Amino acid sequence: MTPSFHASPEDAEEAFYEAIARADLDALMAVWSDDDDVVCIHPTGQRMSGHAAIRESWRSIFANNPRFSVHIRGKVRWESATISAHSLVEVLYLQKDRTAHGPMLTTNVFIRGATGWRLLSRHTSAAANVSGNGSEASHASHRHTLH
Repeated sequence: MTPSFHASPEDAEEAFYEAIARADLDALMAVWSDDDDVVCIHPTGQRMSGHAAIRESWRSIFANNPRFSVHIRGKVRWESATISAHSLVEVLYLQKDRTAHGPMLTTNVFIRGATGWRLLSRHTSAAANVSGNGSEASHASHRHTLH
């Protein structure tokens, strides 16, 4: 597996989601950093550390859902010279099913190195109340106490 070069974190993220849409495990893994400590947390709460565990988890996802697409909304990003963190809302659509699955809250962290921008960490979890623009929905009838 030859890693691909991505000139920006957005290029790397786009390649990641395109690989998901094609169920292309090799292309998906080529986006990940060479760092031994890469981490992926799926919405089920499973934490995979290292390339072998991440590869196996995505192989299993593609085996059970060979074709699905991820639609992104509400993207916020922070970027420095060598690291970029993206917080976004994902909505999944399975092959021929027009029903939206999600939303899910995702944080993708990219690192820049000699081979360009690569994915270092990904954490996805189920969203509670998310509005159409990807922001947390506010409900006047519900009061929340912050601790």
